[in-house]
Amino acid sequence: MSKRILLVEDDESISEIVEKYLRSEGFMITTVNNGEAAVKQNQSSASVFDLIILDIMMPKLDGLEVLRIIRETSAVPILIMSAKDSDVDKALGLGLGADDYLAKPFSLLELSARVKAAIRRATQYSREQQLNEDVIEIGDLKVDVTNFMVMKGKEHIKLTAKEFAILKLIASNQNRVFTKQQIYQLVWEDEYYGDENIINVHMRRLREKIEEEPSNPRYIKTLWGIGYKLEGF
Repeated sequence: MSKRILLVEDDESISEIVEKYLRSEGFMITTVNNGEAAVKQNQSSASVFDLIILDIMMPKLDGLEVLRIIRETSAVPILIMSAKDSDVDKALGLGLGADDYLAKPFSLLELSARVKAAIRRATQYSREQQLNEDVIEIGDLKVDVTNFMVMKGKEHIKLTAKEFAILKLIASNQNRVFTKQQIYQLVWEDEYYGDENIINVHMRRLREKIEEEPSNPRYIKTLWGIGYKLEGF
């Protein structure tokens, strides 16, 4: 079955070239030219995409805001395609949950290779998660999702409900960065009003329980100014 791609690009000439090329590669393409349309298209129950190609500089909602909104509810692979090629933009885009970054101008061959790689990684990860959905293993940590238990080697680690929910969230999405806002909204299931202290406290306590050296963590990494991720092994 052909993979479905949502192409979000406001430059009509680039959109037409990319759409035509990816269609020739066997993909089904839906195109929109602004951020608001991208969010609506992704939220539509009739639209299930295997990949989103997302420009940053767009009208109505920019690409990073679209990325943030989509990442609140979806893990669909997202490839940023933008002329903004600074390290800051790359870090911000990937930190908000993008899977890859392609700077304009680019070759269509490279675009195709990155699209296929992102879809392949997501498909492989999904299969692995289905096979191991009950117990997640990272290093010497075992997170038993079904029984709400965490083992570190042979030691049983006692976590509060919120600590376990945070660990489960980031362990289930290894190497993906979550902002504090995303963690709060997904774990507390409430609106985030910028109170970082509650997240900081829970992260500190979680690290004290699972890390050998909480001040030099092996598992939960901080990306300053962006958020946290659990680093896979």
